[in-house]
Amino acid sequence: MGAEVVERIRLFLIESPIKMTRLQGVGNVKGAVKRVLLELTASDGTVGWGEAAPWEVFTGTAEAAFAAIDVYLSPVLIGRPIRRIRETMALLDKALVAHTEAKVAIETALFDILGKQTGLSVADLLGGRVRDTIPLSFSIADPDFSADLDRMRSMVPAGNLIYKVKTGVKPHREDLAHLEAMRAEFGDSIDLRLDYNQALQPFGAIKILRDVDAFRPTFIEQPVPRPHLAAMTSFAAALDTPILADESCFDAQDLVEIVRLQAADAISVKLMKCGGLLKAQGLMAIADTAGLPGYGGTLWEGGIGLAAGTHLIAATPGISLGCEFYMPHHVLTEDVLEQRIPHRDGHVVVPDGPGLGIAVSDAAIRANARTLAVRE
Repeated sequence: MGAEVVERIRLFLIESPIKMTRLQGVGNVKGAVKRVLLELTASDGTVGWGEAAPWEVFTGTAEAAFAAIDVYLSPVLIGRPIRRIRETMALLDKALVAHTEAKVAIETALFDILGKQTGLSVADLLGGRVRDTIPLSFSIADPDFSADLDRMRSMVPAGNLIYKVKTGVKPHREDLAHLEAMRAEFGDSIDLRLDYNQALQPFGAIKILRDVDAFRPTFIEQPVPRPHLAAMTSFAAALDTPILADESCFDAQDLVEIVRLQAADAISVKLMKCGGLLKAQGLMAIADTAGLPGYGGTLWEGGIGLAAGTHLIAATPGISLGCEFYMPHHVLTEDVLEQRIPHRDGHVVVPDGPGLGIAVSDAAIRANARTLAVRE
């Protein structure tokens, strides 16, 4: 025990149908989303899984993530000791710039293997749990707002109380009407959040933000495009509602600048943009020092990627604003886990068991008619 190395790699590029169109500000999604699934096998036969779920308008493409692992990262990875995860990730960063989603998939699979070998969960390997459940945030992003309102009518009584509204996609007057309808029907029983996904321009944005500020949201996420930190600073100073940085905060260097300028009051932590579990914890070490809480954001991950996210949040105290890990339950028509990660009383339940605590169905992957590429 301890000398095991990466012996085998399998890669799957899949396309997963989704139940509804999603209006996301910076880009819309309909029909299906593409993901890369990675299986690593250690020399002792232990198997670990990871997932890369890019978005072409945000971090990159699934095809690029597949090629990054297949062509550039696999030669570095084969033969690497399972237990030397930090060293391996540093070598991968030297071998290929960027491609954070591909590196997340690899690091996740290594942690999954190590957890199974040691009998520890990934959260244990990251320092131990501070929470066993995570409040779930559902995004209001259906072009048909009445359909989302109907979803809320069934979800709120079941304990789902956090809703993040994708604003700036429709006319401002419609956004205000939708916020008014949500407050009128559910009052202060719901935790309301807003996400512009960079939809506004700095000129004139403050008037729009003052209008939505009246609905008492918990935060306003990324109102303007990523480079406009000066505008973000002015919003953070002028508004009662906290400003949350997402696209403006990919890595530790971004966060240091945000802290220096006081450009945000909180950050969205997404594994696919920051490049790994260890890097995400490093990001939160800076955020903790500056007093900025974290929110567990996602792109289009299925169950494997979101399992990694739950373990990260379980072991990272500062990611305290909940998570939006709703895709497998509410948006994907199918996934590759034998059992979905449970939701209970409006919370995501962090899986128990060694590694990620999940079981991947190889048959489900093979049976998926939308498998676009396989490398074994």
